[in-house]
Amino acid sequence: MSRGRLAARDWAIAVGVAGALLVAGLSGQHVPTSLDPLGYVLLSAGGLVLAARRRAPVTVLAVTALCALGYQAVGFEVPVVAYLFAVYSAVRAGHRILTVASAVLMMAVLPLAILVSPHDWLMGEAFTQSRDVLQLAWLIAAGAAGEALRQAERRADEAERTREEAALRRADEERLHIARELHDSLTHQISVIKVQAEAAVHLAGKRGEQVPETMLAIREAGREAARELRATLEALREDNKNPPHGLDHVPDLVQRTRTTGLDAKLTIVGSRNDVPAAVGRTAYRIVQESLTNITRHAAAATASVRIDYRPDALVIRVDDDGKATPHAAPTPGVGLLGMRERVAALGGQLLAAPRSEGGFTVQAELPVAPTP
Repeated sequence: MSRGRLAARDWAIAVGVAGALLVAGLSGQHVPTSLDPLGYVLLSAGGLVLAARRRAPVTVLAVTALCALGYQAVGFEVPVVAYLFAVYSAVRAGHRILTVASAVLMMAVLPLAILVSPHDWLMGEAFTQSRDVLQLAWLIAAGAAGEALRQAERRADEAERTREEAALRRADEERLHIARELHDSLTHQISVIKVQAEAAVHLAGKRGEQVPETMLAIREAGREAARELRATLEALREDNKNPPHGLDHVPDLVQRTRTTGLDAKLTIVGSRNDVPAAVGRTAYRIVQESLTNITRHAAAATASVRIDYRPDALVIRVDDDGKATPHAAPTPGVGLLGMRERVAALGGQLLAAPRSEGGFTVQAELPVAPTP
């Protein structure tokens, strides 16, 4: 849904709630006082502030609570409907602990607000009225609904991200497969043709013979074919048509992982060196695949990513505190095999194994040319 339609729907809900609160305040029986205008303002404000519940859920939660306490203290016996909407929105936005604390405080303070109202009620009647007004069951239901929808949205985002990564991984594997096939089947043949043509032209010139035009054409065609094949292989090995992800994108990758609930941290050691593009791409893919495996399979609470810039190598290490144990051999999946292939293609080394203290570690050492 577009942002404009969402804003329009939020305003419609806010105006509707404000209208319902005003109607309830006008139709209810209470002791008329000089504070009635203030009560009507609080009833309206408590509903209209819901228009900002997506942008500032915590602020809206506080404002609706204060408005509810205010019009109850003035003497309006009106259910705290706007506060229930604010509880739902705050929990959906992920502020669970803060919302629970606010609800507990609300239940404790609301009876006091009713006691100072113009109604001449006994203590027991005041607490009974506060229980009816707050509607504890509706409060719990609002929080539960917000949490359920938040979890559903998180699972949907994770499923979409997983599908996209799987599709990209399959595309990468297919490109590499095509590149290998072309390399195996064509490179050798073209090289043989080019060498034979070069040799024939060289011998003819050495003997003082006239070189046939066809031989010169074969030699030039071999050279051109070798250049085009090399360019094609490089294009097929590229990750996508856009600029490929590299080391500069690792912080964003770690930040996105935190949104899934995994406490991921990034540590960078050493001075930043200019590493080859292929090394940067491989490092990014190793971190990406490792974090994906941790999120999906490790049942871990924390993960650490360490990038170590050394004079002759780039070392990537990803650790987690998941369920892997030293006695459990890792099951080689497509992701792990893909990492091994990428590292081996660069002449590096990869370690992927359970840690002695529990959890799993992935460490890749990628050689880089020393700086002159």
